[in-house]
Amino acid sequence: MARRCDFTGRGVQAGNNVSHANNRTRRRFLPNLQHASLLSDILGETVQVRLCTRAIRTVEKRGGLDAFLLSTPDAELGKKALGLKRRIKKAQASKAA
Repeated sequence: MARRCDFTGRGVQAGNNVSHANNRTRRRFLPNLQHASLLSDILGETVQVRLCTRAIRTVEKRGGLDAFLLSTPDAELGKKALGLKRRIKKAQASKAA
């Protein structure tokens, strides 16, 4: 399983541990990924995703999963988020018709 956020694409970063004697050893900074179940009002179902905590906060701030996906440009979303966004747009169009 990749250590990558499904919505924002945030992944592992590399850097250094720096000791008091200024010795540098390589290390990895892992994103704080959480398994989350988010409710989509338009689809009428819960969606299970693996998100970083920053993405969870952004989803809450923007008013839920549907509002977050519809207001975010496609270039900023990950693969799973783009698939969900297409499903939401399709369901929204069929309800409007």
